[in-house]
Amino acid sequence: MQDIVDAAAVTKPTLYYYFANKAGLYQALIDYAHDERLRLMQEAAARREALPDKLVEVITALFGFLKAHRDLVRLSFSTAFAAPGEIPTEIRYLDKCIRSFEFMHSLVKEGLEAGLLNRRFTSKELTMSIYGLLNIYVMGQFLRADHSLHRRTAEQIVKLFLEGAAGKRAVNHWKRRSAGRSTRQRAASVILPRT
Repeated sequence: MQDIVDAAAVTKPTLYYYFANKAGLYQALIDYAHDERLRLMQEAAARREALPDKLVEVITALFGFLKAHRDLVRLSFSTAFAAPGEIPTEIRYLDKCIRSFEFMHSLVKEGLEAGLLNRRFTSKELTMSIYGLLNIYVMGQFLRADHSLHRRTAEQIVKLFLEGAAGKRAVNHWKRRSAGRSTRQRAASVILPRT
C-alpha cells in the first residue's frame, strides 16, 4: 500500500477513504478494466453497420486497450484464471466477464438474423468461436509480445471467423461425411424402433 500511496502522491488516509482495503482497490481495478473494455466494444460497434465491420472495429478497439493498459488487461485475465486462494475471495468479476460475452453474443445474433452467419451453429457456439479466438490472440500477446496486434490482425480474425479455414478438399470431405451420416441415420431409423 505504501508503494501505491507514493506513486499516487496521496496520503494513506486518503487512499483508505476511497478503498477500505487492498481487496477494494483490487476490485476497483478489475471493475475499471471490464467496464472500460465493454464501453470501447459498444462504441466501436456503433461506428459501423455491417457485422464484419462491427467485429473488426470491436477487435481493433480491444487491441488498442491492450496496448494502452497492458498490466490492467493482464490483471483481469489472471483474475479470471486464478486458482482458489490466489485472489481475495470477495473479488467479483464473473458478472462483468459475462456482460462482455453477452455483448458479443448480441452482435452474433444480429448476424444470424441477417443471414450472415451459418445457421447450423447456435448463436452461443458462434460467439464462443469469435470471442474465444479474440481472447486467444490477446493472451498470446503476453507470451509473444513481438507479435503486433493491430487492425490488419483484427481483419484476419474476422475473415477466419466468417470464411473459416477449410480449403475445398476439407469442405468436400465434410460434405461427404455429413451425407454418409445422414444415410446411416435414415437407415437406423428404419431398422430401430423409436422409443
